[in-house]
Amino acid sequence: MLWARLRRRGAAGPLPAPGPCAPGRHTVHTGRLLLYTPQTQLDLLAAVAAGSDDAAQRWLGMRDEEIVADARFRRTLVRMRPGGDHRRLPAELLAAFELDPEGSAVLVAVRRDDGRYAGALQLDHVTGQTGGWLAPHARGQGLGAELFAAGALLGHAHFGMDTVHAGTEATNAACRGALSRAGFVAAEGPPRHTLRDGREIHAIWFRHESGPLARCRAAGRADARDPHVDPAGV
Repeated sequence: MLWARLRRRGAAGPLPAPGPCAPGRHTVHTGRLLLYTPQTQLDLLAAVAAGSDDAAQRWLGMRDEEIVADARFRRTLVRMRPGGDHRRLPAELLAAFELDPEGSAVLVAVRRDDGRYAGALQLDHVTGQTGGWLAPHARGQGLGAELFAAGALLGHAHFGMDTVHAGTEATNAACRGALSRAGFVAAEGPPRHTLRDGREIHAIWFRHESGPLARCRAAGRADARDPHVDPAGV
């Protein structure tokens, strides 16, 4: 089975080297995370798997076809390291990630301590709304604040946005705390929000204001397949 073949290739390896930003591609560093536009289909699949478990989906509310449903396959993916030796992986997983110029920016997150896939970050380059999630092994360690700080940096310094927005379910205390620690403050927004799976939640909203703006070489270009960014789900 595919998940078994992947499991054998999960050995430690160096961090990926995505390099500086280029048209349609971004790289962001925090103290404990490396975030970059997916380079391969494996990057994208592992990023999705990181938020496909039931605990994450309680907040994210993706549709069934948008997640990695098989629990063993999901755990295998989030144990992997993108900088490892993947020469024996199926060719379709090593295929280049194709950018969608009409979509939102999506960055895969990797832990800098052990090189494992750690989650994902999204930014709608039109509305300035960011959201993201962490893999189970990366939760409860303060990495959510770094993830959302990266979202603010991506919006301000890469896309030249004055304000970056984020939202979460009112009862998601972990996400609210992570946003506050990342420098987001309370903002006005619609009290109800419909998730992709049709569930309606009580939402609260945040904003992050920038200082002096800068723009990377990739500014103004989109990276992902989907322009919809739901409230954050860490």
